[in-house]
Amino acid sequence: MTDVTLMDFHADWCGPCKTQDPIIEEIEEDYDEVTFEYVDVDEEPDIANEYQVRSIPTIIVKNEEGVVERFVGVTQRDTIEDALSQAGN
Repeated sequence: MTDVTLMDFHADWCGPCKTQDPIIEEIEEDYDEVTFEYVDVDEEPDIANEYQVRSIPTIIVKNEEGVVERFVGVTQRDTIEDALSQAGN
């Protein structure tokens, strides 16, 4: 499988992020082969700017070729899993 990374852009004050968090945590438990990176946009604005994150939560799925998929707002598990599988092929 190709190296796949899921980047979760969030902030402590973000209500929808608190809805997204348990979904990401469940996926992380089931996907040992995927790297999970958690980016607090308040603590790491440079990374958020690099990926042009303007709203949170934003989830970016990427592989060695670059960004495969970007989701803005609360995103359901099935949708994220589809992107992970697409990125890994």
